Amino acid sequence: MIALDTNVLARFYVDDPADPEAAGQRPVAYEVVTRSPNLFIPLTVTLELEWVLRAFYRFEASQVTQVMEHLLGLPNINVEDAGRVARAMNLLEQGMDFADALHLAGSEHCEALYTFDDRRFARRARRIGATPNVVVPQAASKSR
Repeated sequence: MIALDTNVLARFYVDDPADPEAAGQRPVAYEVVTRSPNLFIPLTVTLELEWVLRAFYRFEASQVTQVMEHLLGLPNINVEDAGRVARAMNLLEQGMDFADALHLAGSEHCEALYTFDDRRFARRARRIGATPNVVVPQAASKSR
């Protein structure tokens, strides 16, 4: 089995004519992804791939979803915790940040997910009815 890094997948999915290295790397990425009988994609690579597609290549959520669904559907590719990635993609389609969605999808067996600084995450999760509940615990106030 061969594991793939984010840059190989990015070259496979994105034609970047502005990058001179892409011309040589994209055909190699295509060959590896389409001809290797057994590939592994670590969960961390899916997280980084989403970030690269969204932040660097300016993909919309629907385009990221198409890429991830394609990746999950390739018969020669084993995506680590594929069910979790699929659940996170569902939450992404509903407006949640992918990293937050991945955290939430991995916490389904818990009664809550606590965060201090991400009230937006908590609001979005509540709005779409995601589980577990995302909670922003209140810090105890200091008395003088």
